[in-house]
Amino acid sequence: MSGVGYRTATPEDLPSLRSTWAEAFPATDVGAVWATDPGRFGRTFVAVRDARVVAAVHYLPRRLRAADGTVDLVGGVANVATRPAERGQGHVRRLLDLAVTAMTVDGCAWALLFTGTPAVYRGSGFRTFRLGYTSGRPAPPTAPPEGWTVRPGSWTDWPDLAPPHRAFNAHRPLSTVRSDHDWRHRVPAWYAPPAELLVAWKHGEPVGYLVRERSAGLVRVVEVAGGAEALRALFGAVAATAHADRAERCVARLPADPVVGAALPWLLSDPVPEVDETGMVRPVHADAARLAATTGAPGAFHWPGDYL
Repeated sequence: MSGVGYRTATPEDLPSLRSTWAEAFPATDVGAVWATDPGRFGRTFVAVRDARVVAAVHYLPRRLRAADGTVDLVGGVANVATRPAERGQGHVRRLLDLAVTAMTVDGCAWALLFTGTPAVYRGSGFRTFRLGYTSGRPAPPTAPPEGWTVRPGSWTDWPDLAPPHRAFNAHRPLSTVRSDHDWRHRVPAWYAPPAELLVAWKHGEPVGYLVRERSAGLVRVVEVAGGAEALRALFGAVAATAHADRAERCVARLPADPVVGAALPWLLSDPVPEVDETGMVRPVHADAARLAATTGAPGAFHWPGDYL
């Protein structure tokens, strides 16, 4: 067996890169979102043995709102994978070093990732943070407020939903400042079927939306935007479907926000607090205090549609 080299990816690596991801993530096509990054090859770092990719890390620069109201350039880490036979050899740490070096050159303030295996990243300086949300039984179904309608949306609706999203998250720490490219490519990819988009309309204008995921006995609400009445209409529609589906549990993966809180009784009965600890951050040019202020700020949240 020959030695391993560490470098940026090239188009010629694509077959073995995809097979590496397929081995690591057999239930998810992570390459679909990766393919929306125009600079993906130059920011994908690979470990190569015998001309074959055996491990990979992708870095994507993103603009995230900070606790002080400014916007930070953040290095998002994604698609971290190692072939099973190559694990335990330090490939990911070497590739993360290359990614952080690139972030430093690019001027990133800090790095962000989401994972179910935090121990892999602690040795590279990443630390976990917590995001709260709620779950409970679906609320009884209710009609939308007068003048409101809720209809299923499609991927073609996403660009038109940028204004309510921007208004809802204008001062939300940890949220992403989405570009037109994000609305046309990344958000539809993350919220592709079986996720479902619902749009709240008033006076012929889309003024709010909700993304839900349904499975046996469960409904998950993973993103919303809009004012209190829009959310009441959307939550009522979800509750009605949950009742028809005989769902027993609803997860509202939503921020601690006054607008959400005012409308939540139309979605949940007997809400229970929950905690998500899959997020990790690492300073690059910023200091640790800035990261702690942003991740711990009231209402701070990162939407799954902006995952990396």
